[in-house]
Amino acid sequence: DQLAQRLLSNEAAIPSEHLRDSLKMTDMEWVRLAQASETLSKANIYLDESSNITVPEMKAKIRRMKNVDMVVIDYLGLMKSATVKENRVQEVSDISRSLKIMAKELNIPMLVCAQLNRGIEAKGTGKAHKPGLADLRDSGSIEQDADVVMFLYRDDYYNKDSEKKNIAEVIIAKQ
Repeated sequence: DQLAQRLLSNEAAIPSEHLRDSLKMTDMEWVRLAQASETLSKANIYLDESSNITVPEMKAKIRRMKNVDMVVIDYLGLMKSATVKENRVQEVSDISRSLKIMAKELNIPMLVCAQLNRGIEAKGTGKAHKPGLADLRDSGSIEQDADVVMFLYRDDYYNKDSEKKNIAEVIIAKQ
């Protein structure tokens, strides 16, 4: 429900709080919401909220679907390895490698979101620290397996006095 609401909010260019409290919506926002609903109802978007899914389980689901153009994994940390591993680093390495192999086998691009180490925020205290490959959480295998690694950075998140308010920088760390 939350993902669908975010999709609608984004497509209609309506603040999400207006969708949650319809009394705040203007007549123009209602029109845009109806148009966005129609557009999204025709879109071939499949949302699967399974957590603790393994790569083989995901692969089976994708194979049952027809004409999959892209797979987006919202958070790598919610996946689990198909085999028992000693620690989380080994598990993430296995998942990362398996996703890479699956993408090649199915010939579809995959966008996989991963978390950064918490230490990056401490590094940013007082001085902005832009994320790099070493800041990827749990494993260096993500860096190794990925074709492209991108980070989003907002200076105003770390530096309250920043002149760059609400401006995100895309850092291509690997290509």
